[in-house]
Amino acid sequence: MTPLTNKVKYKPHKLYLAPMEGLGNYSFRNAISIIGGFDEATKEFISVPKNAHVKSLAKKFCPDDTYPIPQAAQIMGSCPEKLAAITEELIKLGAHRVELNVGCPSNTVTGNGSGSSLLKDPENLHKILYAMTKVSSVPISAKLRSGYEDTSLFKENLLAAESAGIAHLTLHARTKVEGYKGFASLELIKQAKEILSIPLIGNGDIKCRADAEYMLSYTKCDGVMVGRGAVINPWIFHEINGCDHLEDFSLTLKYLEKFYKNIQSSPERAQAGQLKALFSYMFQRNESLLTLRRDMLRSKEKDPKVFFKFCLSLLEKTLSIQKV
Repeated sequence: MTPLTNKVKYKPHKLYLAPMEGLGNYSFRNAISIIGGFDEATKEFISVPKNAHVKSLAKKFCPDDTYPIPQAAQIMGSCPEKLAAITEELIKLGAHRVELNVGCPSNTVTGNGSGSSLLKDPENLHKILYAMTKVSSVPISAKLRSGYEDTSLFKENLLAAESAGIAHLTLHARTKVEGYKGFASLELIKQAKEILSIPLIGNGDIKCRADAEYMLSYTKCDGVMVGRGAVINPWIFHEINGCDHLEDFSLTLKYLEKFYKNIQSSPERAQAGQLKALFSYMFQRNESLLTLRRDMLRSKEKDPKVFFKFCLSLLEKTLSIQKV
């Protein structure tokens, strides 16, 4: 089925579906492309250790996961040579853009000198991104947090990334230490826009159209990236584009059925866990669903098919009422 993306005639800013480890895996990205509304997606990161066999690792990427919406590749590591090498391999496989992850806050990741730990050393960050841009025939981008423990190297990191020749930068305006606590700093996104001459994509806490509009108007960023907000409401991109009238529960149902189909290769217990993870977000969409969320999460139903139908019945009834 062709996503509704093609029906959207007016897009003042680019909209990106965020890469999300675990939550935003293939099953989710592939399914939400049925609803669409976003301009690009990015696959969750491919970790590239210093002893990596890059050709084998690169095969984890498929550009068609979100077809016909383009999907970029994201890589994470600390070795410039290996990251440059896998960039070349990903381009051979059809990546239209390759992004460096400079934001993952996981202690396992940062302990290896990757992810947000690169924010400790702007010179090394520049070296890695320059190595990637030097060998690339497609745009290279970077997704950064605002700092590691604090924002003392904020400007230095932004300029290090820009001077390496990247096409655009996405800023999740929280530090590594902050993780996902509190709120992303719109003030820092605004400052980044003033510092950079390349396009800046704002990321963090966008859960509705008003959030996106405020970020765009206040910071003057060139686009927004939405992650968990798209899991809560798969129609959020159309709403940001002013096309919320396109919402159709029958298409939401196709999206959920596609997600369920995508996870059926997993053991039943894992299927139930993945369904519960998805619906735990979707049931945050409005007050009516929130009242049902606790019962949904407490369900002891082990048969994923039965649990799936149970959640669908709650969604259909509640969202239909909201429409009326």
